[in-house]
Amino acid sequence: MHPDPSPAELIAARPQFSLHAMDGLLLEGVPLNAIADALGTPCWVYAAGVMRARYRALAAALDGLARIHYAVKANDHLAVLRLFSALGAGADVVSGGELARARRAGMAAGDVIFSGVGKTVAELREALAAGIGQINVESAEELAMVSAVADAMGREAPVALRVNPDIDAGTHPKITTGLRGNKFGIPFDDIPALYAHAARLPGLRTVGLAVHIGSQITEAGPYRAALDRIAGLVRALRAAGERVTRVDCGGGLGIAYRHETALAPALLAGVLRASLGGLDLDLVVEPGRWLVGPAGVLLASVVLVKNAAPRPFVVLDAAMNDLLRPALYDAWHGIVPISAAAARAAPMPVDVVGPVCESGDSFATNRPLPPLVPGSRVAILEAGAYGAVMSSTYNARPLAAEVMIDGAQWAVIRPRQTRDELWRGEVVPPFAEASG
Repeated sequence: MHPDPSPAELIAARPQFSLHAMDGLLLEGVPLNAIADALGTPCWVYAAGVMRARYRALAAALDGLARIHYAVKANDHLAVLRLFSALGAGADVVSGGELARARRAGMAAGDVIFSGVGKTVAELREALAAGIGQINVESAEELAMVSAVADAMGREAPVALRVNPDIDAGTHPKITTGLRGNKFGIPFDDIPALYAHAARLPGLRTVGLAVHIGSQITEAGPYRAALDRIAGLVRALRAAGERVTRVDCGGGLGIAYRHETALAPALLAGVLRASLGGLDLDLVVEPGRWLVGPAGVLLASVVLVKNAAPRPFVVLDAAMNDLLRPALYDAWHGIVPISAAAARAAPMPVDVVGPVCESGDSFATNRPLPPLVPGSRVAILEAGAYGAVMSSTYNARPLAAEVMIDGAQWAVIRPRQTRDELWRGEVVPPFAEASG
């Protein structure tokens, strides 16, 4: 088992960061202390340059092979969506709200794919009225619902059937989606009959297949196994006389949080070519975490250090209501001090926790960190994906501010929520004031 990387090792392995003797940790060209001084903590910071560079690297690897549809659920801020829209990305959405966000950010509805297991009639009507590019259908029941809605509207819904290939992505059980027993997709063996049925239903235009086996995948093997199965299915459907023009290959590209070796875009492209390259298909990929995860940090300050056995507790002002992943998935995030001197100091094992009244409000256990004192600031790394988008106001904690930087400039893209805004819209009915 590899020991946890030290803060110095974490910083050295991430070219978006640098240490300045006086200013401390910089993301791109901006001292993170300057942002914390201006806005306080906790605070989210996203690097536009990192997102652009990662998108361009993926787009170059997939040039002429597959189109990129950004998975909005990873980080749905309008500034992030606008950035990817300007780069030419489409969107993958899983709700009517995400569709509205993508369109508000400038993405055409025709460049949006609508996924998810529980699309409502209202959401389907909205998507079809907008001219949605593709609906990934996840069940026979949903197929009938899409047909009925589209037919009643006099519209033609472009649909792909999402296949559950029963392939283990090798990730955390809560983020795997392609196994038998997961709620996602249509069983592999049911696809041929259902595809033929879909072609006969009113209001539908079958375009192909979709597959997504999970998130945070760092090896090519699971992709190859799933896409090989899909390739065989495409051949079988075509042999039966069905028209199959597109395969949505899903997302799930993993990143390096700890010791992982992230799957390089060229390797993904190689898998796509090997499995599907000779089938004359329009291919789509839906990355989210890979594009935005490394671009974001969560800044936090130390409230106090509680001496305890077997290790001290370092209590931060950030909590599970801000970054839920460690509590939800036992996820590992790098934590580094912002001070240059602290970042180079000898580490000692500590437990890093938040102030929320839950035992699960923990960011790290037995983590080697340099000595920290009240007021010390830290950056929680790889927080650009599934971070602010999953935040809540649990324990009446206002949502943290969000910032985007680009080179040496930065701007607030969402102010810190005020306490008054926590209860704005809440109504106390007269009977709640009665004594009974």
